[in-house]
Amino acid sequence: MESEFSVGEILPNERDLAARFGVARATLRQALEQLELEGRLQRRRGVGTTVAPPRVGVAVGTEQHAWPGSADDVWQPADCTLAVPPATVAQALESGRDDAVHTVRRSRVTHGQPVAAELLYVPRESVPGLTAIDAPSGPARARAVLRELQHLELEGQESAVELGSARAGEAKELDRLPGAPVLVVTTRYIAEGRAAALSVATYRADTCRLTFGDTGGVVVHQDPERRAS
Repeated sequence: MESEFSVGEILPNERDLAARFGVARATLRQALEQLELEGRLQRRRGVGTTVAPPRVGVAVGTEQHAWPGSADDVWQPADCTLAVPPATVAQALESGRDDAVHTVRRSRVTHGQPVAAELLYVPRESVPGLTAIDAPSGPARARAVLRELQHLELEGQESAVELGSARAGEAKELDRLPGAPVLVVTTRYIAEGRAAALSVATYRADTCRLTFGDTGGVVVHQDPERRAS
């Protein structure tokens, strides 16, 4: 394309674009599909085709990093409940199948659009200082759980990555259609010789890329001037 479009800008319909650039609609459609595959365009429900924001680089490593909720954490806490987790989570936490854990729900947004959603599972023994007085539920309760985690000495973390499909709840949070491809990063945090917390973070595959190294954490590549052409 000879013209440039800003991040978040809604593209004209295919007929107008084809006429604008003097190409057949079939040729234009192939070009748009390729740009979407590259993560430079995205289709949003009820909106249309827009220029995608810069991709998020997810660095996956094994070195000690930091607890969720640390000073440089970019995730936003949304809610916190106390409930029995899925069996796979209980197994990873090495807890009893009927033991309730704190489940913190967080989201990550860049350029005003959601790029990831996280469920952070925290056993009650990891935050013994937490009381109902801190906050019964909601973002305040989530922040209280994260704050209490900081009192533990983080000994290390173990991460695994897999490609999956967005379930209904995840798709709604990420502004995607159910079944859309996602990247699932599972991180187990170790303290006092045991699993002290488990994070299951779901990233939009169309706006994220993985990088492997020893630093761990998540890096956002800020480039507000990026254009699609």
